[in-house]
Amino acid sequence: MISFTCDYNEGAHPLILERLLQTNLQQEPGYGADAFTASAKARICEACACPSAEVFLLTGGTQTNSTVIATMLRDYQGAIAAETGHIAVHEAGAVEYTGHKVLTLPSHEGKMRADDLRAYLGHYYADGSYDHMVFPGLVYISFPTEYGTLYSLAELKALREVCDQYKLPLFVDGARLGYGLMSPACDVTLQDLAALCDVFTIGGTKVGALCGEAVVFPHGAPEHFFTMVKQHGALLAKGRVLGIQFDVLFTDGLYFKIAKNAIDLAMEMKAMFVSKGYELFLDSPTNQQFILLTPAAAARLEGQVAYEVWDTLPDGRMITRFATSWATTREQISALAALL
Repeated sequence: MISFTCDYNEGAHPLILERLLQTNLQQEPGYGADAFTASAKARICEACACPSAEVFLLTGGTQTNSTVIATMLRDYQGAIAAETGHIAVHEAGAVEYTGHKVLTLPSHEGKMRADDLRAYLGHYYADGSYDHMVFPGLVYISFPTEYGTLYSLAELKALREVCDQYKLPLFVDGARLGYGLMSPACDVTLQDLAALCDVFTIGGTKVGALCGEAVVFPHGAPEHFFTMVKQHGALLAKGRVLGIQFDVLFTDGLYFKIAKNAIDLAMEMKAMFVSKGYELFLDSPTNQQFILLTPAAAARLEGQVAYEVWDTLPDGRMITRFATSWATTREQISALAALL
């Protein structure tokens, strides 16, 4: 069985496993006070060209999103997201569980538009009874989006402009950040994110690590953020496990090299589907490819290729997702092509 269901089917990059073994008996303090974590944080700050940034390593994506949002919001505030945003759909209400409503806006192939955000905020504050409503306190977007699409630099700047107008922090969820940055369609850099965001994450779980997300506050973290991380169950006692992984990923550009592998093969896979007459649900420039499959095509793959079914159209065709990863091989793409 070849699996394209997601980008974290595999364990971790071999260099990470080697480093974990090499340092296994080295004694280090816990909770991220180890030398490996210090090195990883310094490398991330260097890659972001933001030496004064504060970096924290958390255990997983959902914990990271809920912790960051809960820490940055007041009790009466909510987080604005696209209606397809990860925190609005696929995190089991984790943000609401912390007491903060997710306020949704229309989604345009996974993206939030600055005009929609401005209109929403203008309408909110024009309502004479807004004091009785959940206050918008933060803007959340993901890069890439849940549909594999990307914000352009111009789109990010437009969102930033609205956030500045209404004094709202901008949070970019980068669970798949490497796959976004390495797309040929991307005109955004890590340095751009550091300049435009109040907080963003660098995903490890989906990009070569066993687990872990790096949270970057370019302009400083909220007060007592470390304590809030622990309170939310996202602090790993053996913080070295996260530190070693991100230290390896940000040594010699490994994070970007392995992300590029996923992008290169995703583009080959997309071209292969198109050449065989398959229709794209949308044209994704990243490692998530959305293909329309007929029941007959699905039958040819049954038991041999795993993928995700997102929806079924009235004509019976399925909207499917095929995701490549840092570990996907050209041989796997060729095997898929042969079956199709």
